Amino acid sequence: MSRSPDALASRLAQVRGRLAAAARRVGRAPEDVTLVAVTKGVGVAQVREALALGLRDLGENRVQEALPKIARLGAGPRWHLVGHLQRNKARHAAEAFTLIHSVDSLRLGETLARHAERLGREVRVLLQVNVAREPQKHGFAPEEVVAAARAARRWTGVRVLGMMTIAPLAPDPEAARPVFRALRALRDRVREVLPEAEHLSMGMTDDFEVAVEEGATIVRIGRALFGERPARPAGAGEAPTAGSTGEGRGEREV
Repeated sequence: MSRSPDALASRLAQVRGRLAAAARRVGRAPEDVTLVAVTKGVGVAQVREALALGLRDLGENRVQEALPKIARLGAGPRWHLVGHLQRNKARHAAEAFTLIHSVDSLRLGETLARHAERLGREVRVLLQVNVAREPQKHGFAPEEVVAAARAARRWTGVRVLGMMTIAPLAPDPEAARPVFRALRALRDRVREVLPEAEHLSMGMTDDFEVAVEEGATIVRIGRALFGERPARPAGAGEAPTAGSTGEGRGEREV
């Protein structure tokens, strides 16, 4: 797929048009949905092109890949960590990201709270839920989420703003609808404990229109904007992790 600025502009216009149409089908305002452009495997030059086209929310799967981009691009972008976060990289994530989508355990939340206290800053997160109970994916089980939300009230310096899920890979986007609908119902229960937990990060290249129809407030789009990314070399950077929102068959494509 071409990676020229004109091609990126065309793909962005198509994605925005599809997002807006999905929102209007269910009586929602398109501006109520944040488009996170997932820049995993995308070079800094192309990320600059995306910023020039008005994209401000950028997603990365791995802390180690993100940090050099964040350092080079400076102030302006809002960086989202959308992949699995290892606890030994929690301090870097707490420092660098506007929103961490993938808090998938109480231990990780507690670790982020310790770093938030030491850094003297608020860390904004989403609770990741394994709605479909896929064994290869990270996340709280659906029945654990309300208890996790209660525990999160003790995470000083960590602000839980909602929930995230990854739907199973399927040829028909409609297969994801029950997953997204279930996360929305869980979100409504969680808000009884954490009223600020309003956001739903759900939907990627293959199913984001269904996610918007089911209430997504954040969608994570990579492939539809930047095309297929090259396979990650074995042993490069962080170890691959199950259930990440990344590329390839071992990980769900964005």
